[in-house]
Amino acid sequence: MRIRIFLPFLFLLVICQTAWSQEKKYSIVIKGGHVIDPKNNVDAIMDVAIEGTPGGTDGKIALVAKNIDKNLAVQVVDAKGLYVTPGIIDIHVHYFWGTDLKGTYRNGPNGLQADGFTFRSGVTTVVDAGSSGWKTFETFKKQTIDLSKTRVLAMLNIVGEGMAGGNFENSLDEMDAVKTAEMAKKYPNDIVGVKLAHFNGHDWTPTDRALEAGKLANIPIMVDFGGANPVLSLEELYLKKFRVGDIYTHCFGGNSDNSGRGRESIVDTEVNKVKPYVIEAQKKGVIFDVGFGGSSFLFAQGKPAIKQGFYPNSISTDQHTSSMNGAMKDMNNIMSLFMAMGMDFKSVIAASTWNPAKEIKKEELGNLSVGSPADVAVLNLRDGKFGFYARDGKIEGKKRIETELTIKGGSVVYTLNALVDPVILPPRPRPANAQPARP
Repeated sequence: MRIRIFLPFLFLLVICQTAWSQEKKYSIVIKGGHVIDPKNNVDAIMDVAIEGTPGGTDGKIALVAKNIDKNLAVQVVDAKGLYVTPGIIDIHVHYFWGTDLKGTYRNGPNGLQADGFTFRSGVTTVVDAGSSGWKTFETFKKQTIDLSKTRVLAMLNIVGEGMAGGNFENSLDEMDAVKTAEMAKKYPNDIVGVKLAHFNGHDWTPTDRALEAGKLANIPIMVDFGGANPVLSLEELYLKKFRVGDIYTHCFGGNSDNSGRGRESIVDTEVNKVKPYVIEAQKKGVIFDVGFGGSSFLFAQGKPAIKQGFYPNSISTDQHTSSMNGAMKDMNNIMSLFMAMGMDFKSVIAASTWNPAKEIKKEELGNLSVGSPADVAVLNLRDGKFGFYARDGKIEGKKRIETELTIKGGSVVYTLNALVDPVILPPRPRPANAQPARP
């Protein structure tokens, strides 16, 4: 008798659940935004639907189309008058924060905590550029990668300790290609490249060891030249050392004066033109990354290059404690600065989403393809009179990018003006020793 009574109830429950799933087919629908998806060549007013558990981390892009019914969604984002893009990818940051006062960027005070500086700029994925090496990566993974809501990846420094200051970073004994490659192969989901940075001296050995590690692990290398007297030749680096897909960061920096000392620049300032071998290298497949940083960008390099049509492959911040409050600030500011120099908005978005995804061989990211992780930025392109500066001057711009809302893994993780309805707040974390709540 009880079974007969229970079965109709179970049938009714299934019917109700089916009706609910049909009624709320999507976790989020983003309505009325101007979608720019460089991978799929989308540049139009479209809606974006996301499927997954509301508040979860595994949401996927379900549909990009016109006029998706908002009643099919648990949450609706009003993106009218705004731009909808893939989540922004910043491939040059320093997020290995810690308490070792001698560690600088390695487990030290110059690093930043990821989640405090990403989502408010539409950034959903970052690559820490060499703060850790094979000796220190597992500490970085434990205290940053594994604890961050932001997707944090890493370029492993060829120096075993990572960015622990001049004595370490200038030591050839610290540069072990085999052990670097072994660590990269141990954590292939987290380590996407090898980094060489800050070495001072006219010596190709550090570059060669980084390249050896990159070849052994089948990952790209990123080079940040230190200084040398005479300079190490960029032409030799690009055309003889680099493989297709290897990355030159701080590409608009250098000494900019043709002195033959320090770090060579890509623009010949005597004629205000990008050097021919630089253009050849980019066509060959060498990647030019911004890495703006505290003082790693010059208008004397960037403005003539952009005017000539030489665009960076990827825009990145080199964000750390001393750059975040200076000229650099964040990705939105640097993206806006490149627009002020003459780079078009669509190219800026490509250099901040799909291009870096390809560079780090994570092509499931940086796009709004159906089935891709639901990482989305909703951006406001403001009109006005804005200013941007660097160590060699300032310029004015008429547009500024501002993040209105960020979705990571299908969940709204940041909204500036509460454009989502309803707002679903994440549960408050409970202290480890908290007592259970009373009924």
